[in-house]
Amino acid sequence: QVQLVESGGGLVQAGGSLRLSCAASGRTFSRYDLGWFRQFPGKEREFVAGISRSDTTYYADSVKGRFTIYRENAKNTVYLQMNSLKPEDTAVYYCAADVSRNLWTPRFQATYDYWGQGTQVTVSS
Repeated sequence: QVQLVESGGGLVQAGGSLRLSCAASGRTFSRYDLGWFRQFPGKEREFVAGISRSDTTYYADSVKGRFTIYRENAKNTVYLQMNSLKPEDTAVYYCAADVSRNLWTPRFQATYDYWGQGTQVTVSS
């Protein structure tokens, strides 16, 4: 069982920055493939960013160039640095982990085995 706990959400003005953190339990964090998703009210979760166990990164087109995903294996933590935030980035953000070591398809929710509880990000105009 892996537990994921997000933090760092909050209220920020448009153009500002936030850094989300996701702390994971487990002894083999370095072997997890990880992702960040977000969910708008009344919508399905959508992919934001992913990072493989070998540090390959993937981004949704809507956040490319503004968001950066990175991990610190020594701290069992994955981060999402969000810059140049826009009101349309307002959502609940979730981190997710794929621990199965099967083929990882970062953009698809079904590939992930564990999810955090989510953290609210609100960007005011």
